[in-house]
Amino acid sequence: MQTNPNGYGLVPGEYVAVRASGSVGGDGAASSPAWAAAPRTGRFVDLVTGAPAALDTTASILWDDENLYLAFWATEPAVVATMTNRDELLFFENDLEIFIDGGDAYYELEFNALGVVYEAFYIWRDSYTRGSRWDTPQFDVHNPMVHSFGGDYEPTRKSFWAGNHPRGTRWAYLNYDLPDVTVAVSVNGVINDSSVIDEGWTAEVTIPWASLADLANGRSLPPKDGDTWGIFLGRFEQLATRSPGTAATAGWGASAIGVADTHVPESFTQVLFERPAHE
Repeated sequence: MQTNPNGYGLVPGEYVAVRASGSVGGDGAASSPAWAAAPRTGRFVDLVTGAPAALDTTASILWDDENLYLAFWATEPAVVATMTNRDELLFFENDLEIFIDGGDAYYELEFNALGVVYEAFYIWRDSYTRGSRWDTPQFDVHNPMVHSFGGDYEPTRKSFWAGNHPRGTRWAYLNYDLPDVTVAVSVNGVINDSSVIDEGWTAEVTIPWASLADLANGRSLPPKDGDTWGIFLGRFEQLATRSPGTAATAGWGASAIGVADTHVPESFTQVLFERPAHE
């Protein structure tokens, strides 16, 4: 594993996203012929070490001129989800996650096996200058739902305020909802029933290209053949109770990041969008 030139995180993995060969589905089961024909990631790995994850998780990405489609297959013998309110901190229980890099900004989407969604949008503070494209009412920082954020990191005296990333802090918009995104999940088992051994759960996410204008960063929507987007595909799992009310959390992804911090866009999997040769 090679370190990024900025010294934080790893050189990212790669994935080739092909155009959907037919109807994707969208019911959460990810069982359509289109998904069966899509390239599948390898088994997710530990975000820090790159070792294979304890539970099998894979993902696929498809696209057409209207939408970006993402699917997950997560093995889980005991599917559990307790949070039921939108924008609860789902990473404190088992969830699946997507981050999309947009250069000077990035987007986070999380969801649990109940289909509950958490969203956030981040703008690097070094790009948020007076009169910049971000200096608009939509991204007003004088809002109680907007916070300064240093990333997921273990604070030290050096990193206490700004975190460990070389770009420093970012504005975190907890009031941001990506327009028209849909998340569907399907549980193969009985959720929240420890008497039943489950097979796991699957998920399908549909994101209109038109909704990604804030993240296009000069790229075409939909992509042109050969365009690349940084997309993190991840899973967080509560493995064992350390003390009442706490758990040991494992973080897994399609490729390793090298640090215990998912907020490293330079290490997001590089997704190459391809069109069939006959188009």
